[in-house]
Amino acid sequence: MQKKILLPTDFSDNAWNAIIYALKLYANETCDFYLLNSIKIKGSTMSNFSSKLSNTIRKSAFKDMLELKQMIERVNANANHNFEILVSNADLKDALETAIKKHTIQLIIMGTKGASGAKEFFFGSNTVNVINKVRLCPILTIPDQFDFVEPKKIAFSTDFNRLYKEEELAPLKEVTDLYNSEINIVHLNNEEHLNEVQEYNSKILENDLKDYNHHFFWIPNYGKKANDINDFIKEQNINMLAMVNYKHSFIEKITKEPVIKTIGFQPFIPFLVIPE
Repeated sequence: MQKKILLPTDFSDNAWNAIIYALKLYANETCDFYLLNSIKIKGSTMSNFSSKLSNTIRKSAFKDMLELKQMIERVNANANHNFEILVSNADLKDALETAIKKHTIQLIIMGTKGASGAKEFFFGSNTVNVINKVRLCPILTIPDQFDFVEPKKIAFSTDFNRLYKEEELAPLKEVTDLYNSEINIVHLNNEEHLNEVQEYNSKILENDLKDYNHHFFWIPNYGKKANDINDFIKEQNINMLAMVNYKHSFIEKITKEPVIKTIGFQPFIPFLVIPE
């Protein structure tokens, strides 16, 4: 089945790096890639623009996108891959949601920082906004300057407090199928034993992943959860982190306070955010 992937770009190095990662990740898959640039002009500024100037800005963006598409096709001579250009006057969230619905997009792959991304921030404001507000498909964020590595080991973090629906586990399984990866299910335990609900949910998850090479890891939660996850990623040589983004989830907590010093969590590997 043809995969449909949305690649937002602001022409930054980080956006380019995310595009290259996407092309390598799906090198052996038949894909339609949609390159999206959002050129929303704020209302107060827009009132000073004539429609003629607005059209000029749009044409300029389309020209830049055409050059980007040609550059991608030069570095990625892959007959499996097809590229389309999308230029939107809407803000990024609305532009993404429109594209997802119109083109039945199955995955967004984007960089963690924009053109003005400051190093001290966990995610660029655009990325945080997209993770928090776009819930129509999974989002795979690629760290700044991350070189592609086959995701042979994927960590899936859970507290076992909820059951996962089939459609929530599907994106994890799809990425796992690409490289016959190993799934490492990580539980940061504050308790000595799982309660009945957690026990039941863990058994169901084990059954749901029975056809996949998977392992369970119980990690004592000594301090900040984020630091514990980072340590696990390094110790186990994890290539991708996956989580389901639901109400009161870890993702919701870390995206509300985006300063690394406060959180201690840096996405130094690709991070798959799955909407509930």
